[in-house]
Amino acid sequence: MKIAVTKFLGTNCELDVCHAIKLAGGNPELVFFTKDNLDEYKGAVIPGGFSYGDYLRAGAISARTPIIKGLKKMVEEGKPVLGICNGAQIGLEAGFSKGTLTNNINARFICKWVYIRVENNKTPFTQYYKKGEVLKIPIAHAEGRFYADDETLDYMYKNNMIVFKYCDETGEVTEEVNPNGSIDNIAGVCNENQNCVLLMPHPERASEKILGSDDGLKMFKGMLDYAKKI
Repeated sequence: MKIAVTKFLGTNCELDVCHAIKLAGGNPELVFFTKDNLDEYKGAVIPGGFSYGDYLRAGAISARTPIIKGLKKMVEEGKPVLGICNGAQIGLEAGFSKGTLTNNINARFICKWVYIRVENNKTPFTQYYKKGEVLKIPIAHAEGRFYADDETLDYMYKNNMIVFKYCDETGEVTEEVNPNGSIDNIAGVCNENQNCVLLMPHPERASEKILGSDDGLKMFKGMLDYAKKI
C-alpha cells in the first residue's frame, strides 16, 4: 500500500517520515511538489522542514504548488492526510482545516520534547489512542502558535476538530506548559470529516524508543489500517 510523502523545496523531514511509515508496515514514496495527481496513493503525509525558507508565511508558497490539487482531492475523498509541523502550516494555508499558525509568542525557534493530550481519538491517526492519553513527542518550530477567532474556535469544538493539546506529564493543560502561546494549548487540529490531521509536534521523531519515545508510531499504524478499508 503506497503512501505519498510530499517533497517541497526546503523540507527536511521526509526521510524520517518514510522511516516511520516503514516501521508501521507501509510503503512510502517520495512525491515532488510538481505532481498534481495522487490517485495511485492510499494516503499522504506532508512532512516538516522549512519549505521555501518560510518566506512570506510558513507554508504559504507550498500551499500554491500543483500537488495541493491532489492533496485536496485526497481529503475530499476521505483518504488519510497528515500534516506535520511545516506540513500543518501548508495544510492550513491550503484550507484543509480552520485557524492559522503564526509566530511563537516568544518570537523564537523552539526545539524540545513536550507532552500532548489526545482530545479526539476518532481520527484515522488517533484511533489507537485513548481519549485523554498523554504522548511524549518533540516540537521544532518558530511559527507554531495556533490561533482562531472565537466564532471559528466555537465551530471547531462543536465539530470535534481539536485533536491534540499541550499538557504536562499528567495530562493537565496549563498555561505554563504551553510552549508557543497557542490558543487553548492547541497542538493539532483536523477537518470536519476528521480524515485530515494537522499537528505541530513531530510523531516521526517519536517512532522508536531509542529516540526517546515511540508514542508517535501509532499515528502511522492507524493511518495505514484506516487506508486499507478505503
